[in-house]
Amino acid sequence: MKKLVVSFVFCVLSAVMLHAQQLSPHWSRQGNAMQLVVDGRPVILLAGELGNSSASSAEDIGRIFPKLRRMGLNAVLVPVYWDLIEAEEGRFDFTLVDEVIRQARQNDLKVVLLWFGAWKNSMSCYAPLWFKKDSKKYPRCRTQEGKPLEIASPFSEDVFQADSRAFERLMAHVAETDGREHTVIMVQVENEIGMLEDARDYSEQANRLFAAPVPEALMEYLEDNKKTLHPWMLDKWQKAGGRTEGNWAEVFGADIYTDEIFMAWHYATYVERMVRKGREAYRLPMYVNAAMNSRNRKPGEYPSAGPLAHLIDVWHCAAPGIDLLAPDLYDAGFKDWTARYRLHNNPLFIPEIRLEPNDGVRAFYVFGEHDGIGFSPFSIESAPDSPDYPLAESYRTLRELMPLIVKYQGKGAMRGLLFDQRDKERVVRWDKNTTLVCRHFFTLPWDARATDGSLWPEGGGLVIRLADDEYIVAGSGIVIEFKHPDEWSGQVSQKLGEDGFAATGGNDAGKTVWKETERIGLGPVDEVSVNPDGTLKYIRRLNGDQTHQGRHVRIGVDGFSILHVRLYRYE
Repeated sequence: MKKLVVSFVFCVLSAVMLHAQQLSPHWSRQGNAMQLVVDGRPVILLAGELGNSSASSAEDIGRIFPKLRRMGLNAVLVPVYWDLIEAEEGRFDFTLVDEVIRQARQNDLKVVLLWFGAWKNSMSCYAPLWFKKDSKKYPRCRTQEGKPLEIASPFSEDVFQADSRAFERLMAHVAETDGREHTVIMVQVENEIGMLEDARDYSEQANRLFAAPVPEALMEYLEDNKKTLHPWMLDKWQKAGGRTEGNWAEVFGADIYTDEIFMAWHYATYVERMVRKGREAYRLPMYVNAAMNSRNRKPGEYPSAGPLAHLIDVWHCAAPGIDLLAPDLYDAGFKDWTARYRLHNNPLFIPEIRLEPNDGVRAFYVFGEHDGIGFSPFSIESAPDSPDYPLAESYRTLRELMPLIVKYQGKGAMRGLLFDQRDKERVVRWDKNTTLVCRHFFTLPWDARATDGSLWPEGGGLVIRLADDEYIVAGSGIVIEFKHPDEWSGQVSQKLGEDGFAATGGNDAGKTVWKETERIGLGPVDEVSVNPDGTLKYIRRLNGDQTHQGRHVRIGVDGFSILHVRLYRYE
C-alpha cells in the first residue's frame, strides 16, 4: 500500500511539473517555424524597446506603460541596469524591476528584460562604479598599442563572477515574483556585445590564447557541420587550407577577420556561462542581439565578434544555450538584413529597429515572409500617442490577424510583401497554377502623390493562403493581381485609366498572343475583421471600382485593411 501511495504522489508531482513546463515560456516547432509559447499559447511580439534611460525611474515607467497599451503593443523590451540594482557590491535592489512587472500586468503587456551588465553596445558603461574603479581585479581589453578600453575583459574570471552573480540574482528574483504569472517571457543577455577600435583584445591573456590551438570543440563542430556552415565561414576556413588543428592564425588565416572569429568564440563562451547561471535560477528563453556590420565597416569599426550572421556557427558551437541571434536594424536594406538572420537554424526576431512610420508595413513583412516571432522599434516611448500613427494602426490589424498567423506559421502558406519607390514589384509563383503579381499601390497612377515627386511611403503586407483559390490579403499600400502562370509569362501591361478603359487612344500595348490556358478571375472580395477564434467577420463587399472592375485587389497607403479573396477559374 505504501508503494502505491508513493507511486501515486510521484505521478501527481510529475503531472504538475509537466503542466508547469507547458505553461512557462518555451519554444515549440511548427513546420519550419519556431514559436514562442506562453501559458500554452503561441505568442507573437508586437513590441517596442524603451530608450536606454527610460526605465531608470519608477515615474517614467508609470508614465510610459499606459501609452504603450494605447499604441496596441502586447510586449515591451525593458533594460535592467546593473549599476542600479547593485550600486553597492553584494547588495541588490530590484525596485525598478518590480515596477516594470507591476505596470506591465496593469497594462496587459508581456516583458522582455534586457540585461545591461558587463557590456552595452560593447562598452562597460552600465557596470557599477565599484566595478569600474577596480581595474586590477576587473581588467579591461586593450588595443594593439596597449591602450586600455572601457570594455571589461571577457577573459577575466573575476569579471564573469561579478556579472553572473548579479544576473543570477535577477533571474532568481523574477522567478520568485513572476514565476506563476509569466509576465516576463524572455531575456536578452548583455547588449550588442563586441570589440571596438581593434578587432580583438590584445591583453597578455588574450595574446596567449590567440597563439594557442583553436579549441577542439570548434574544430569538431566545423568538420561535422561542413554541409550547413554559413557560406562566409566555410569560405574563410577553406581558403586558409581547411586545417583541423593549429592556432587561430594557422586555421583561419592571419587577418582581422580571424581576430573577430577568435573574439566571437570567447564572447560566446562567456555568454553561455551566463545563460547557464541564469537558468539555474529561472529557466526562460534567452537571446543575444547584434549591431550590424554595415556601411563597409570592418571589425572594430563595428562591434567585432558580436552575434552576427556570418559568425553564427561560432556562436552556436560555443553558446548552444542561446536560443537565437537577433539583428538591430538602423541601416537601409531591410529585406536583405532580415534574410540574413532568418536561417534554417535561427528564427527571426527584430528587437531593435529605427522608429519611423514605415515600421508598420515592415512588421507585416517580417511575420508574413519570415515567420518572425517579434518586431520591436527602438525608443518606442518617443512615438506619437495617436491611434492614427502607422505603427499603432499596423499593430491593431496584426493583433486581429494573430489567430491566423500563428495557425499558418511554418507551413509555407504565408508570404510577405514590402515595396518602396525603387523596389516596386514582386512576382510570387505560388504553385504551378497560381501566380501573384504584387506591386506598390502607387504603381497605379490614380493618386497624385504617385507622380508629384514626393517620396513614396513603403507599402507592405502579408498574404495567407487559406485553401486553393482562397486568400487573406492584409497590410497597406499594395496591389495584387492573380494570374495563371502561363498567362503571366510574357504579358505586357496595358495602361488603363481608373475606369478600366484604355488610358489613351491608338495604343496597342498590352495585346498578347493567347496561349489557350485558363484564366483566374476575382470572386467575392470582402473587407473583413478576424475574430479571436480565427473566423472571419464580414464588413463590406469590394467590387467595381474597388477592384478595378475585377482586375486586382488593393489596399491604399493611408491605412491598414484585411481582405478575404476568393478566386474562380475560366477558359
